Amino acid sequence: MDEEEIEKAVVAYLKKKGFKQTELAFQEEQQLNKNTNSQVDPDVTKKILSFSEFETGPERYQEEYSKLRSWAYSSLDLYKHELLRVLYPVFIHCFMELVARGHIQEARAFFDSYREDHEMMHLRDLQKLEGVLSPSHLKEMEFAHSIRLSKVNIKMCQYSYDLLLQYLHKTESITMLGIINERINFQVSPGQPGSISDDAEVVTLVGSGPDASLLNQKEIHWGLLEDSLEERLEKTGGMVPDSEKFDGDPKEGEVEENKKSVEGGKQGASLKKQKKDKVGVATGKSSRTEGSTVTTAPRVKPELALPAIPAEVEHSILEDLRNRVQLSNAALPSVSFYTFVNTHNGLNCASISHDGSLVAGGFSDSSLKVWDMAKLGQQTGPSFLQGETDSPSSEHVLGSSGGRRCYTLFQGHSGPVYSASFSPYGDFLLSSSSDSTIRLWSTRLNANLVCYKGHNYPVWDVQFSPVGHYFASCSHDRTARIWSMDRIQPLRIMAGHLSDVDCVQWHANCNYIATGSSDKTVRLWDVQSGDCVRIFIGHRSMILSLAMSPDGRYMASGDEDGTVMMWDLSSGRCITPLVGHSSCVWSLAFSGEGSLLASGSADCTVKLWDVTTSTKAPLKEENKPGINNRLRSLKTLPTKATPVYALRFSRRNLLFAAGAFSKGA
Repeated sequence: MDEEEIEKAVVAYLKKKGFKQTELAFQEEQQLNKNTNSQVDPDVTKKILSFSEFETGPERYQEEYSKLRSWAYSSLDLYKHELLRVLYPVFIHCFMELVARGHIQEARAFFDSYREDHEMMHLRDLQKLEGVLSPSHLKEMEFAHSIRLSKVNIKMCQYSYDLLLQYLHKTESITMLGIINERINFQVSPGQPGSISDDAEVVTLVGSGPDASLLNQKEIHWGLLEDSLEERLEKTGGMVPDSEKFDGDPKEGEVEENKKSVEGGKQGASLKKQKKDKVGVATGKSSRTEGSTVTTAPRVKPELALPAIPAEVEHSILEDLRNRVQLSNAALPSVSFYTFVNTHNGLNCASISHDGSLVAGGFSDSSLKVWDMAKLGQQTGPSFLQGETDSPSSEHVLGSSGGRRCYTLFQGHSGPVYSASFSPYGDFLLSSSSDSTIRLWSTRLNANLVCYKGHNYPVWDVQFSPVGHYFASCSHDRTARIWSMDRIQPLRIMAGHLSDVDCVQWHANCNYIATGSSDKTVRLWDVQSGDCVRIFIGHRSMILSLAMSPDGRYMASGDEDGTVMMWDLSSGRCITPLVGHSSCVWSLAFSGEGSLLASGSADCTVKLWDVTTSTKAPLKEENKPGINNRLRSLKTLPTKATPVYALRFSRRNLLFAAGAFSKGA
């Protein structure tokens, strides 16, 4: 090796280690040596080259990680659980560094040797990384690429942090120190390990943007809109006296809803059950003024120009609010379940209008079908939501009431329909598809009005705002977008997630939207600025569903593993995890006053959770050790064999649910 190559190796080494002053001094020495024609000592050259080769060799990763692992497992029990958190991010980055350097066999041997340590907590991630077999895979595979570009946040106490640094310096574990320095952000808290109780957030993957802890310090105005219908009704005093209407016979509107409950689906509640619930309402009426979280919520100004509500629509909504059933842990809702049959695994999504009068289904054959419950109830025979027709010719009959084909067929998409959303007043319907478009349909004209193009990849979810006119969408392109019905281009683009954005939900005051992603995080965005103002970390799998409480203070999120988490938007912290489902949580819904949360899952159940007691109790006991704040499950409603696709509380607090009958469920 000639002198020039040696000098390049030394300069490269100094740059890699960040020794800028040494690098400048060496370059000055180089220039001086060239002027004096001096020669480099061959012994020094050999030492530098041998050390450089040893340091970058594949055996260095194996050796140093093995020592770090042994040291962490042999540490004192007080600190061990915190020190073990470092092993997983170091493990995956050692593996990817070996692959990036072309040491494929060594990388595979390293991966197989230590993967068992992390399978319990990170099985899905490891299964994805198994497919990384060459340096090009690191760039092509979205998951591996996002990990390489991001850092991991690890919460740790000061004692554990000092122990780790002391070990790395004492053992001269240069390779491990380099990975930890480059790939991990430590969030160090004073005191002993016991002072950190938020175990769900101790190891998290974040992007290259601002730190999550700094992001979550931004102010959030979580209250309701000024001069909202709820506030107007509260001022007129209409809510309390009108609750007396539930003591006597049901009103005409209630009879209609009860009729749908029986006829709409196999798992619907009976009239007897509804009357029983209404008896329970009488005992809990006092909680309407004391326990209603909606009436005590602060008022905020809208950031978007909100559309005017037609007088007849406003009158109808106020009537529904006056006749709302007050739910609590002692008065559970009546449930109307709509079951799709004979869909042949073609149903991708379902949506229910706010009053339950319309049910929409999005299918893999690019079609969107809407059933009118009033017409369905007039039929003779069983009231099934027929997802497939008996003859192709009948597909062309829109809204036919003959036979069993009482639905309206909307055709326009060129790919499977993944999401549908009714406007608050039921006059419009949005649908999103794998063809990268969003379509707006009129349920009155039975026609497609607009095709919105902006996303570059399949659009997984679309949701109307609580006031209509505006809607939000999210896509495989890792962005969420805000649109208005009268513009074909998006008003805002929210970018920041590391992977697909799978679901989107509006805040009650329309000033924020929440997005759930395959990167296991939920983000809250300001619709006016398009900035991310909160990042919620704690889920261990992709987020599939979101729901906002009526007062706008809390948010619930459901993931692929069946876990539901309740978040406080002000602090950005998880206030209670909900554990009970055994499969994906596809839908979440808060009751009208926010006292109950309903969750629908692929495990063929709807679960009802008590929100009020869980959010009040922990405030006094927050600092006590051993307090495990979990939301109390009130009731589990199993279906025969129907995974739950959609949930919706009507304005009168009747719970609607929908799903497709599955023989294999």
